[in-house]
Amino acid sequence: MNLAFITPYPPSQVTLNEYGYHLTRSFLGKKEIEKIYILTNNLEDNSEYSRYATEGLEIIPCWDFDSVFTVLNLRKKLKELQPDAVILNLQFMTFGAGKIPAALGLLTPWMCKLLGIPSVTILHNITETVNLETIGMANSKLKGKLFLWIGEQLTKFILKSDLVGVTISQYVTILKDKYKADNVILLPHGNFELPERNYVPEDSEEINLMAFGKFGTYKKAEVMIDAMEILQEKYPHLKFTSTVAGTDNPNVKGYIDGLKSKYAHLPNVEYTGYIPEEKVSQIFWDSTFVIFPYTTTTGSSGILHQAGSYGRACILPKIDDLERVVEEEGYGGAYFETDNAESLANAVSHLIENPEERKRIEDQNYKAAKGLPMGELSQWYLSHIHQLIRK
Repeated sequence: MNLAFITPYPPSQVTLNEYGYHLTRSFLGKKEIEKIYILTNNLEDNSEYSRYATEGLEIIPCWDFDSVFTVLNLRKKLKELQPDAVILNLQFMTFGAGKIPAALGLLTPWMCKLLGIPSVTILHNITETVNLETIGMANSKLKGKLFLWIGEQLTKFILKSDLVGVTISQYVTILKDKYKADNVILLPHGNFELPERNYVPEDSEEINLMAFGKFGTYKKAEVMIDAMEILQEKYPHLKFTSTVAGTDNPNVKGYIDGLKSKYAHLPNVEYTGYIPEEKVSQIFWDSTFVIFPYTTTTGSSGILHQAGSYGRACILPKIDDLERVVEEEGYGGAYFETDNAESLANAVSHLIENPEERKRIEDQNYKAAKGLPMGELSQWYLSHIHQLIRK
């Protein structure tokens, strides 16, 4: 069969690009697959996609991030390609930082239904569990209620997909109970490639705290950097660094520059900017602890799964979906109070002073990451797609 994927894809910096990369590649070599089309967003220079091209997979930039015409452009391309099925890799801001283009893009599952093309949507978050104020979508309760209502209407369009997979069991319950949906299943996040185990150096006098992602809304690096200062004072014989690995959230442009200005007096803070796919592994291997400086969450965490893949201990808050994923998928870490630098420093201290526990958590996370590799997940998709095509 010929499959089309609608997803951001490296070197695009749109959220879920890395998940799209690993998901689509997990289908390569499957005997049922003849051709894979990746329908992704345009870059300033689309030739950059050639870095990630491979046999059996055709990258087709055909829509623009933050464009109101995305659903029409995708419709045109799907009519041209006539794939046997479509897999959509979505969250609520996949198609734009602006509310209108983001919303219009989410009509795409419904459009696939109108075209008669079987579709599977993996939905990484739902509005019912997201704090809209915290993520920068609403700055008042009235706006929050309005956007929640809009989110509910968009969810109904997403549920027009033949099958909707969500990554957290609670999401299945909400969508079935609230929307009376009978086409929703738990479709685990899956784990990216599992590299050869790389251990944290024993008795190292350098401790690197690393946070990864898009910063400025619910993910803010100040708590990590402030905790690093506390730790450096507590352990003067050790050298602490903080690595802010990533870019601004599209809703908070200039956030990283603000950090650089605020902490200009600290020489041991590194700002990596955008990290291309081929350099992600080194960022994790260079870290001692992976920090989750979140005030809320927006679904299952790809970074949690990556931390496990690279055998690193996590320092995280017990909040919302993050806690559920940790418990459901068998990960572990040391916990701190949200947005509390002293609490974060104490969590790191605990693992510094108890290296056996740190190693236990590293092993636990690596074992959890081995639980469901993408290759097995893709076979799960294919079995569902075969059923949809037969129908």
